[in-house]
Amino acid sequence: MTDLTALKDAIRADGASRGQTLSKLGYFCAPFRPASGPLSDKVIKVYRGLRDDAALDRLARCHDDYVGALKRAGVDLPETEFHLLDMDGTRIPVIVQQALPSDSMMRPQMQTASLDDTLTMMEAAGDVIATFWNNADQFDTRIGFHPSIRNFAYLDGRALFFDTFPPLIHYSRDEMGKMLLLFSDKALMRWVGPLLQSKVTGIQDEWYSAPETLVGLVGSACRLRPNDAEAYLDWGRDFTSRRMSRWADEALPQLQDPPRLPGYWTGFRKLLGLQGEPNVS
Repeated sequence: MTDLTALKDAIRADGASRGQTLSKLGYFCAPFRPASGPLSDKVIKVYRGLRDDAALDRLARCHDDYVGALKRAGVDLPETEFHLLDMDGTRIPVIVQQALPSDSMMRPQMQTASLDDTLTMMEAAGDVIATFWNNADQFDTRIGFHPSIRNFAYLDGRALFFDTFPPLIHYSRDEMGKMLLLFSDKALMRWVGPLLQSKVTGIQDEWYSAPETLVGLVGSACRLRPNDAEAYLDWGRDFTSRRMSRWADEALPQLQDPPRLPGYWTGFRKLLGLQGEPNVS
C-alpha cells in the first residue's frame, strides 16, 4: 500500500525534483514518475479535484470496480491503486501505478520495429481486446474498454493495458460524456466543450463497442504507419474471423479501407494539441 504522506510530498514537489513528466499531451493529466524516493518505481497520475464529495466517492468505488472487472475479464494490468487525497482543502483523485520500463511502450515500438514485429504486437494487443469482450458478458452493468495503441505496453511478448481513467463502468452514456469535460486537464475543453456536449459525449461510443475497439486499434496502426496499412487491414480481418467472429458483421465492413477518426474528434485533438502520444511515455 502506498505511503500517502510520501505521495503528497511527491505531488507537491516541483517539476525538477519530482522527476520526469512522462506525457505532456494526455487528455486528463500529465503522469510523472519521481526521480528518487519511495515512489521512484511508480507512475503517479493526478486528476482535477472536485468539491462534490459524493461524486468523488462514487468515482473511487467505480475505479475499484473497474480494475477488478478488467482483471476478472483477463486483462493484464500493472499494480494500480486509486486514492482521494486531501490537498490544501481539496480532495484530489490520484492513481498510483507500478511503473513499466520506458522502452516497453507500444506506440514508439510500433514506430520503429519491423513490419513483422509490429504485427506480433498487434496480435498481442488484439488478444487483450478479444479476451476482454469475450468475457464481458459476465458483467451486469455498462462497461467499456479503451485499448488504443497508446494505452498498451508490450513487454516479454505480452501486451499490458494501463489506462484505468475514467473508469468505464456503471456510468451512463450521458454521465460519462459529462465526465469527459469535468476531468479534462484542458481548460479550453472545459470552456468550449459544454457548447458541443453531444459531440463530446460521442467520443466514448467506440469504447463501449467490441467491434469498434478492434477497428480503432487497426485504424491507429494504419495512421501510425500508413505505408503498411494494407498489412494491418489484412491482420484485422483475419483476427476478427479467428478471435472476434461474434462481431464480424460489424467489424469487417470497416476493415476494407484504413479506418479514420470521426471528424469531430480530430477537430478536438487539433484544438487541444493532442497528437496521439502515449499517455505514460
